[in-house]
Amino acid sequence: MTIAAFVAVNGVICAQQSAIDSLKTVDLQEVQVVSTRATAKTPVAFTNVSKEQIQKQNTGVDLPFLLLNTPSVLTTSDAGAGIGYTSIRVRGTDASRINVTTNGIPMNDAESHSVYWVNTPDLATSLEDIQVQRGVGTSANGSGAFGASINMRTQNSSIKPYGEVSGAYGSFNSHKEMVRVGTGLLGNHWAFDARISNIGSDGYRDRASSDLKSYFAQATYFGQTTTLKFITFGGREKTYHAWDGISLKKLEEDRTYNPNGAIKDDNENKGKVIGFYDDQIDYYRQTHYQLLLNQRLAAYWQLNVALHYTKGYGYYQEYKNGRTLKEYGLTPYYAPVINEDGVVDDYKLIKKQNLIRKKIVDSHFGGGVFSVDYNRNRWTASIGGGGNYYTNDHYGQVLWVKNYIGNLAPDHEYYRNNGSKTDVNIYAKANYRICGGLHAYADMQYRYIHYTIDGVNDKWDWTATPEQPQRLDVNKHFNFFNPKAGLFWQINTNHSAYASFAMTNKEPTRNNYTDGMFTKLPKAERLYDYELGYTYRSERFTAGVNLYYMNYKDQLVLNGKLNEIGELMAENVPNSYRMGIELSAGVKITRWLDWNVNATLSKNKIKDYVGYVSDYDENWDELYTQTEVEVGDTPIAFSPKFMANSNIGVNFGGFQANLLTQYVSRQYLDNFARKEDSLDAYCVSTLSANYTFSVPSIKNITVGATVYNLFNKKYVTNGYSQTAAIYQQGDKQLEAQYVSDPRFYPMAGTNVLATVTIRF
Repeated sequence: MTIAAFVAVNGVICAQQSAIDSLKTVDLQEVQVVSTRATAKTPVAFTNVSKEQIQKQNTGVDLPFLLLNTPSVLTTSDAGAGIGYTSIRVRGTDASRINVTTNGIPMNDAESHSVYWVNTPDLATSLEDIQVQRGVGTSANGSGAFGASINMRTQNSSIKPYGEVSGAYGSFNSHKEMVRVGTGLLGNHWAFDARISNIGSDGYRDRASSDLKSYFAQATYFGQTTTLKFITFGGREKTYHAWDGISLKKLEEDRTYNPNGAIKDDNENKGKVIGFYDDQIDYYRQTHYQLLLNQRLAAYWQLNVALHYTKGYGYYQEYKNGRTLKEYGLTPYYAPVINEDGVVDDYKLIKKQNLIRKKIVDSHFGGGVFSVDYNRNRWTASIGGGGNYYTNDHYGQVLWVKNYIGNLAPDHEYYRNNGSKTDVNIYAKANYRICGGLHAYADMQYRYIHYTIDGVNDKWDWTATPEQPQRLDVNKHFNFFNPKAGLFWQINTNHSAYASFAMTNKEPTRNNYTDGMFTKLPKAERLYDYELGYTYRSERFTAGVNLYYMNYKDQLVLNGKLNEIGELMAENVPNSYRMGIELSAGVKITRWLDWNVNATLSKNKIKDYVGYVSDYDENWDELYTQTEVEVGDTPIAFSPKFMANSNIGVNFGGFQANLLTQYVSRQYLDNFARKEDSLDAYCVSTLSANYTFSVPSIKNITVGATVYNLFNKKYVTNGYSQTAAIYQQGDKQLEAQYVSDPRFYPMAGTNVLATVTIRF
């Protein structure tokens, strides 16, 4: 494994020592991820979420739901209750376009570019804070930010020993148990922290269960000019599939229905669901290791270096009805046909059969990141970079075939391929105070990517001669230059403004290659991001406005087009954009009552869009025919025109309460802007309250409860379209009638989670 070194990660932890009764106390400053974070004078749009804010909502739901009240953020949950497979969108962009780092180290999967939060459950408990940068943001390690960056910082070491035990229980048998301890400072140089968590839920939807376990541990050494920290964290998840949505009819009849794992009758009542497969599960283990060094080189110079390694292994297995045997490397067989007298009357060639398959991934990701930081007088500057190497084996097995006659080896393997990626970047950034409160910012990054996929895919190529599994042979090099520049003006104590421009590039994901046309490779995408902002701050009132225009070149979007084997694919569209205005305000009404609101109004368009719908007529022999539809300018899917958040907070003595409300306007499931293929607007509120008190020999106890979907709204946050062109008489010359058959992921109605936390 080649590991190119080094880039910035942890930040400054300084120790000031003084002798008191022959003992020493150490004041540890907060760790700063210097090179990847925006500061108050960086001309980008960002929101900091503090440890206290995280703790208010951290009852067991996945981390995206803890960011739900930040500007332009939407979340989804396959199981409907925020535990299990969840995802996040910012400014309408999906998880594969959001750069996520922990202590400056990339978290996005190198091939899918997504972060699967279910793999690191309860990571939020071990975080010091989170910074969400909207737009391109500052230079970061890992995949390019095409909508936002989520920059997480793990907890600081405490100079005092502590212990914490918490438990939660609520609707759908949802529960969380957590134990957290810290030694405090030992021998003036060492500190150790650890956490273990267990989270489970039956899910709102049928069988959409989650069994999640995680840990976090760190050891820190503090020297006069050196801080060294070793961190390891990870998780193990086991979830029942809730990956498929349900129809509009089923949504009205039975919102909790989950079609995954269905076993269908292939005899008298062909196609009827007669049961569900118990082991229709997704299983994954992910373990992270980080070694972070902060070295003060001189009065104004600092070095940050981090080495990291992540091991991932997992699989999902599923029951598949009526699968073509040769797609799985299995020989069709002759099965006896038995007459009414129980005698073999004939033999029938079986080409399709029910089976259980298992798809496995085994990945390794390692590398290093570094930065050299300078801070003096008018200058704040960093030079940094990093090198990372990733390799992932993908392979599949057939575990069982119904009534199979022939040789079926245990764990019969039917495909295997490997994806490998080398990702190297170097950047230089500086902030210079020109005069008074006027600052100039510049940031330049060069990024090199080498990505290969080699082997046999799990998809069958019916167009090949002879027919065979799809061969993968991808060997791509990318060279990206990502410049950024801006001005920040601190007009006076209360008023500030900024303007910035940034350009970034993004390579295609694995699916863009494997699901694309076999003979045509996708192109890289480019984004030009223009931002203009103003903020007013006073002791009791804050307000801000941010204008953005994000212009995309060759953005990859699902456009209804099918590849050679009839699967939906993404295709580059030449021109598209997102533009909008983000508003925020906060007022401290009284000493114990405050109110914060934010809203986003946006316009998200693809220019001159050409989409495709599948043609259907039961009399046609031709497979996967499609009709091209010239749409013109059209809204981008999953991009609401308007969304708003409200947070009313009460903090009186030991009592705290928050009423969170989110409104989201209509979202289209595809790029045809058809109301039939859309998510209705919704407005949902969450009420949380807790009370903290002290008892002898215990630091404090907090008891509380959270009521999600307070007013029991029936709403949906995610789905997908299945529009077809129907020809009644089998004549393609007739005008098509477009029929929509979308699928939806319903969210739970009113549900409650109660919590107890004891701190020592």
